[in-house]
Amino acid sequence: MRGRPDGAQKKRLITSVCVVAVFLGFIYFYYGSVFGSQGRGASALEYGSKSLRKLGSSYLGGDDESDKEDGTKFGLEEGEDDSVPKSFPVCDDRHSELIPCLDRNLIYQMRLKLDLSVMEHYERHCPPAERRFNCLIPPPPGYKIPIKWPKSRDEVWKANIPHTHLAHEKSDQNWMVVKGDKIVFPGGGTHFHYGADKYIASIANMLNFSNNVLNNDGNVRTVLDVGCGVASFGGYLLSSDMITMSLAPNDVHQNQIQFALERGIPAYLGVLGTKRLPYPSRSFEFSHCSRCRIDWLQRDGILLLELDRVLRPGGYFAYSSPEAYAQDEEDLRIWKEMSALVERMCWRIAAKRNQTVIWQKPLTNDCYMQREPGTQPPLCRSDDDPDAVWGVQMEACISPYSEHDHRVKGSGLAPWPARLTSPPPRLADFGYSNDMFEKDVELWRKRVDNYLNILSPKIQSDTIRNVMDMKANLGSFAAALLKNKDVWVMNVVPEDGPNTLKVVYDRGLIGTIHSWCEAFSTYPRTYDLLHAWTVFSDIEKKGCSVEDLLLEMDRVIRPSGFIIIRDRQSVIDYVKKYMVALHWEAVDSSSTEQDQDGEEVVFIVQKKLWLTSESLRDTE
Repeated sequence: MRGRPDGAQKKRLITSVCVVAVFLGFIYFYYGSVFGSQGRGASALEYGSKSLRKLGSSYLGGDDESDKEDGTKFGLEEGEDDSVPKSFPVCDDRHSELIPCLDRNLIYQMRLKLDLSVMEHYERHCPPAERRFNCLIPPPPGYKIPIKWPKSRDEVWKANIPHTHLAHEKSDQNWMVVKGDKIVFPGGGTHFHYGADKYIASIANMLNFSNNVLNNDGNVRTVLDVGCGVASFGGYLLSSDMITMSLAPNDVHQNQIQFALERGIPAYLGVLGTKRLPYPSRSFEFSHCSRCRIDWLQRDGILLLELDRVLRPGGYFAYSSPEAYAQDEEDLRIWKEMSALVERMCWRIAAKRNQTVIWQKPLTNDCYMQREPGTQPPLCRSDDDPDAVWGVQMEACISPYSEHDHRVKGSGLAPWPARLTSPPPRLADFGYSNDMFEKDVELWRKRVDNYLNILSPKIQSDTIRNVMDMKANLGSFAAALLKNKDVWVMNVVPEDGPNTLKVVYDRGLIGTIHSWCEAFSTYPRTYDLLHAWTVFSDIEKKGCSVEDLLLEMDRVIRPSGFIIIRDRQSVIDYVKKYMVALHWEAVDSSSTEQDQDGEEVVFIVQKKLWLTSESLRDTE
């Protein structure tokens, strides 16, 4: 009858539907597997691939329940599907210098409403999960293993940082000069055209320090240089046993911090904007600004007060700028207002000569207590924690000293190098005894000796220069390493744990607060060695992406650089699954060793040098 199929037709229809269903199911599971467990894209050596999506997702552009389980993957049983990629795509070449949390393109794309007048656009703005890159950052065409320290202080490969605009823009100031395939640094700066060494000696002479050496017999050790340029000031202080946090934003002088790190000089991308600098109070003995183009009078002097917060009792601020010597009406006005401000802050002029003035911060709270009621700027509230810095807004107030510092009239620190291993007074803030401190020093001395024994077949005396301890605690890893190698260490302290960074600074070391759920404020390929002590276990507890962290570590480490992971066995096993995708290789079979407490395992890897097809063509 019309409209009524017979039995054969009905059977053929059912068969067809089943075939289509099976085919669609095959497509779904096959491509789901390809995207989810075979790299979520092209091979890691396919150049130009673009991959912008949420990490940990099992499909491109997706967001599923697997993202919520990233923090628990270490505990998977053998045989379970943990979607580990066999390769990662390579980011497009325009991302070879990507700094995820300081990405101007992200600011434009997200239409962030930022106040440019207070430098908000130079502060950290991290991408949301769905906008993170899950690709390997490629080296620029022609990339070479960096020149070794100390030769690198004076020259780097042009191919590694192919930006020469600063050489032309600052040609009259001897910042840098292009010579063939290298960029050379004569040691000049905006204010010290004839060399940072002579300028530093003149500052020491102004302060009547012995032998014109700025370290003042080891009593001036930690330095903050704001608006540092290519960090020649900090670079030339190293020979005087002084360590400088050279600070500058990713502004119109792009790549200045990248040049500093390529040279092997400590440096950090940051800005005096609206948030506190990521350093505890009373961290630096000396601060410096040489024509750094900062308006110190803005917002009731809030930037100068931030500098005051991080200076130690009796600390110095050397200011070389036209306002210190020029006689035109505007410069005279600025000088008059700035002089009045620092006087109300209880600073005094320690020395003034030619184009430089050096102010000194008081040793005690006496001057603060003697100010007239209502004097501006005010003292900070009693409940204000001057050491709370991660994401904390600056305030236009003066942070008074602790009772200890006020009583001893200073920080009570031993001169360098004794302070490296001397228990600092602020240990007591954490309930640590001197005996606990000394045991920590000895424990990390043994651990570092073990690390160096494992690495000995792979490294020479100058192989490692820039080092990051991703979870520094009291800084004893850095202290032990300094005894063996000519290195500097960026000591990172987690934002949500005990703020032991002030102990790190009190030992004459430098570092910063950071959350490893976010990208670090540095350029790609800037560190020779990363040390990750239980960092993976920590972010697992926070529910952050392990895969994100692995890619971030790969971004930061230089080709041929080393990563030391000290964590649980399950963490090590999980990381090993990513070795091929990341182009990492284990140093040797002895790099896995049981710790004395039986809970931590050591695993050391090396990042291979890989080049994109374009890089290979350029090299040829």
